[in-house]
Amino acid sequence: MLSVSNLSCTRGERTLFSGVSFDLKPGQWLHLEGSNGSGKTSLLRIATGFTPPSHGCVSWKGQPLTQVRGAFHTDLLYLGHALALKDELSALENLQADAEIAGRAFVRTDAVASLQRLGLRARTRLPVRVLSQGQKRRVALARLMLQDAPLWVLDEPFVALDAQAQDLVAEALSAQVQRGGMVLFTSHQAIALQGRGERYRLNA
Repeated sequence: MLSVSNLSCTRGERTLFSGVSFDLKPGQWLHLEGSNGSGKTSLLRIATGFTPPSHGCVSWKGQPLTQVRGAFHTDLLYLGHALALKDELSALENLQADAEIAGRAFVRTDAVASLQRLGLRARTRLPVRVLSQGQKRRVALARLMLQDAPLWVLDEPFVALDAQAQDLVAEALSAQVQRGGMVLFTSHQAIALQGRGERYRLNA
């Protein structure tokens, strides 16, 4: 379980949010909502241990995140605004590099199938630098179909996608929850996921 307790975040003299608390349990999703500038991305980065909170704490499986950081990041799939793709590599090579960094086996046929499902059938071997922003995001999102990490934390995963691709990503998130995983994500769109879940709104 991911537990967030009484978090606050301050940037300069401005408090982005305070008193944020929630629990995310296996088989559950949480849709983090809020206007631009309300601190959604900052909250995700705090919840994943990449940025320290101004106040409060984050726990993973009942232990403070600061004490189990290594094990936590093994259990985490994080997709932020930065897509973490190497422009000189192809979509397929990027997925292979991602698997190697994470210490996971790379199954080429599965990687090709995930890219094809996301509409990149003719672009699996092209350098990422020649792809559109939407196509690059699809390459990054293909990791969802290859990764069995218990916790997915995704910052605006539906942005720059057409309706068909949005449906495919929603299916992947729903499948993660239905097999007992957890999904924490931000989105300005009203996305319907299957399984147990709730919405948490940050107020700027």
